[in-house]
Amino acid sequence: METLEDFRQRSRAWLAGNMRRLPPDAEPWNAMRVDEGDAERAKALQRKLFQAGFAGLCFPKEYGGRGLPRVYQKAFTEESRPYEMPLLFNTPTLTIIAPTILDMGTEAQKRRHLPAMIRGDELWVQFMSEPSGGSDLAGVITSARFDGDNYLLNGSKIWSSYAYFSDYAICLARTDWDAVKHQGLTMFIVKIHQPGVTVNRIRQSDGNVEFCQEFFDDVPLAPEDVIGKVNDGWTVGQRLLFHERSATGGSSPYASGTAGRRIETIDDLVNLARAAGRLDDPRIRELLAEVYVLQTVQGQATDRIVAGIAAEALPATSGAMLRLFTGLNGLRRSDIALEIASSDAVAWDAGESDGATGKSYIFRQAWCLGGGSTEMQRNIISERVLGMPREPAADRGMPFKDVRRNAPGKEA
Repeated sequence: METLEDFRQRSRAWLAGNMRRLPPDAEPWNAMRVDEGDAERAKALQRKLFQAGFAGLCFPKEYGGRGLPRVYQKAFTEESRPYEMPLLFNTPTLTIIAPTILDMGTEAQKRRHLPAMIRGDELWVQFMSEPSGGSDLAGVITSARFDGDNYLLNGSKIWSSYAYFSDYAICLARTDWDAVKHQGLTMFIVKIHQPGVTVNRIRQSDGNVEFCQEFFDDVPLAPEDVIGKVNDGWTVGQRLLFHERSATGGSSPYASGTAGRRIETIDDLVNLARAAGRLDDPRIRELLAEVYVLQTVQGQATDRIVAGIAAEALPATSGAMLRLFTGLNGLRRSDIALEIASSDAVAWDAGESDGATGKSYIFRQAWCLGGGSTEMQRNIISERVLGMPREPAADRGMPFKDVRRNAPGKEA
C-alpha cells in the first residue's frame, strides 16, 4: 500500500493540475442553492475523481472504491480544501445511502449501485419523512402492497432534498398494517423519474426550492429492490440513521471534500468581521474565540467518539452525541455571525450583498433538525448510550392499523 505521505503528495500534485482552485474570497459552498446545472457539474467532477483514482477511497475495491483506511480520505479532503469539489455527492449519496446499501443490501444491489454512485452516475435522495409524521419515522403510512409480481407504492413523502434532479431514492414504506408500529416496514430502492412518481418542489420564504414533496400512485417496485428483509425495514432504517448521524456529525469516512452551510468555519467568521470593519472590536474577538474553541472541541470529540465506536468501547449510537453537538454548534455560529454582521445582515443595498448571513440566521434551526432533531438525539443518548428507562408510548405493542394518527393512510 502507498504510504500516507506519498498519497498526500500525489493528491496535492493531481489537485493542483486538474481541479479548479477557488479564489480566496469565494463564499463557502451553499447546499441550499443548487440546481440541475450544479448536479451535472458535480457528476462531471465526481467522474474526474473516479478516473484518477481519488473517488470512494474508503469503499471496498469490489464495489468501485479503493479500500483505503479513513486516514487517506482525511488527507485527501485536507488537500482538496482550496479546490472545487463535487460536494453534492457527499450527503446523502455517499455518506448515508451508499454505506447503508453496503451494510444491508444484497450483493446484486451493491454491485449495481455502489460503483455508479462512486463514479458519479447516480445521485440519491432519502424518501423518509411524511407530511403527517413529523419526527415519528416509525409512523409511516406510505404503503407498498404486494400484487403477486411487484409491490405497488402509494402515498407521499416530503422534505426530500434535491429529489427533482436525483436519480434514485431509498424509501421506507409500510407493508404490513397488522404488525406493530416498528414492524411491518420495508425499505425499498425507488427509481425517481418513472410513471406514477410526481415530484413537486417546495418554495420557502427566501425563494429556495431545495425541498420536495413526492406523490406515489401505484408505482411498481420489484422484489429485488427490497433492501434487507420484507417487514424488517426498521432495522435498515436504524442503520441508515447511524450513517446519517455520522454524516451530519462530521465523522463519516465517506465524505470527500468539506462542505457546510454558508457560515461554517472560524475563517469564514473572521472574514465576515473584517468585511464589517469590526475585527478589532473586543466583543467580536471574544465571539471569534468562542467559535474557535467550539470548532476545536468538535474536531477532537469526533476523533474520540469515532475511535471509541471502532474499538467497541462506545456503542454505535454514540454518534448521537456528535449529531447533538454539531447541531448546537451550528446554531451558535449562526447567532454569532448575525451579531458580527449587525445591521448588514438584515438590510443592504441592491448588489451590495445577497443576504447570506441573514438567510443563514433564519435557517439556523435546521442545524437542530436535519439528520434527526436534537431532542431525538438526547433521547438516544439517554436511552441507548446511558441506559436510562425508555419514555412511555401509548401505541407500543399495538397493531399499526389500530394506532391513532393524524391523517388516514391508503392501507390497501
